[in-house]
Amino acid sequence: MTQPVIEMAAVSKRFGTLTALDEVSLTLNEGEVLGLMGHNGAGKSTSMKLILGLIRPSMGRLRVFGHDPSGAEANVLRQRLGYLPENVQFYEQLSGVEVLRYFARLKRVDDLRRVDALLERVGLTHAMHRRVKTYSKGMRQRLGLAQALLGEPRLLLLDEPTVGLDPMASRDFYALVDELRGKGVSVVLCSHVLPGVERHIDRAAILGQGRLLASGTIDELREAADLPLVVRLRTSRGAEDLERRLGSVGVSVTGAAGARVTLAVPGSAKIEVLRALMTDGAVEDVDLEPPTLESLYAHFDATLHPQAAAPGMRASESSSPRREEANA
Repeated sequence: MTQPVIEMAAVSKRFGTLTALDEVSLTLNEGEVLGLMGHNGAGKSTSMKLILGLIRPSMGRLRVFGHDPSGAEANVLRQRLGYLPENVQFYEQLSGVEVLRYFARLKRVDDLRRVDALLERVGLTHAMHRRVKTYSKGMRQRLGLAQALLGEPRLLLLDEPTVGLDPMASRDFYALVDELRGKGVSVVLCSHVLPGVERHIDRAAILGQGRLLASGTIDELREAADLPLVVRLRTSRGAEDLERRLGSVGVSVTGAAGARVTLAVPGSAKIEVLRALMTDGAVEDVDLEPPTLESLYAHFDATLHPQAAAPGMRASESSSPRREEANA
């Protein structure tokens, strides 16, 4: 059996009386993308620092490529790692190409032609000779991504990588993640910006107050959460009529505006409800939306503070991670 790229077994990290991580167990395999989700203070940054070997666990066992990341193999391991921090900072008086060449030397990348190729890959060729102080936030983020890719790492740690990127740049970023995964590169992707992430990760791990709240594929998380599916209809039937016809299987109407009606359908009743709607001549159109990563995140996060949800409010409505504004 192939050895995991990252193996965390009951890892805890304490800073004085503060427990930043509390017995977290996770694995990451070769060519796998793990989405690490959680609010500020959930333990995401602590997890990354542990994997990088910048800090040591207080308890538990952590291995990266089979070795202790802060042990004797630390320098060798870091040659196989790429890291993009959340807040990218560079020497502002240097140009983009000078910054990348500086990091290339630190990472012992001998072929400096790779620098020009990476700048082209992240869309900064036109600004490579401009000083970094003239770069927008999105341009700095792209320069940070190029820095993380130096040396063709086998493990990438990306902390809020799409913050500051416009929609087109975000699309290109996720295309790059897909390409790297296809080449066997493992990726840990931390993000608050959940829309768009779901299609590009293999598994998600949801942290809250230092604890692992849930982990698995999107399908596994959906099964564990057992949230209703959202079905949107265009129909001549009224909301009360639909609820009367389908209420016996647990369907409820969550919204109605003219000919458009939104239903909450239990997963166990999905097929039965769809069959009923498909044979209903009054139904003109049907859209089916399974629980999204955002709603799953909100559901598991709400287990930490259920009192935050108003009576009758679903978890997906009471809590959601913040969305970042693009600043290209």
